[in-house]
Amino acid sequence: QVQLVESGGGLVQAGGSLRLSCAASGRTFSTYAMGWFRQAPGKERDLVAAISRSGDSTYCADSVKGRFTITRGNAKNTVYLQMNSLKPEDTAVYYCAATWPRHSDYVTEVKAYDYWGQGTQVTVSP
Repeated sequence: QVQLVESGGGLVQAGGSLRLSCAASGRTFSTYAMGWFRQAPGKERDLVAAISRSGDSTYCADSVKGRFTITRGNAKNTVYLQMNSLKPEDTAVYYCAATWPRHSDYVTEVKAYDYWGQGTQVTVSP
């Protein structure tokens, strides 16, 4: 089992940057594929970015491609989401999640993720 705690959210003007961090407990962090999701009011929770166990393989949703980058530091049990050129439509609660995959690649299915953090609010003003 793994526990996840997000940090780094806040209020930023459009065009600005934020870096989210997700600290994981436990000694087996490197065996989990990780993902960042977001949920705006009245909308479904959507995948923003995902990363494989090793960090060699990553995925970003089309809506954030070229602006957001997901990385991980297995020695620090942490996954990051660097968000640049933020837009008002990026406003949401951001969650990190973990899953233990049967393969070495990233995971894009929301239902595949077993462990979730409490979320951190990101608000982008016009």
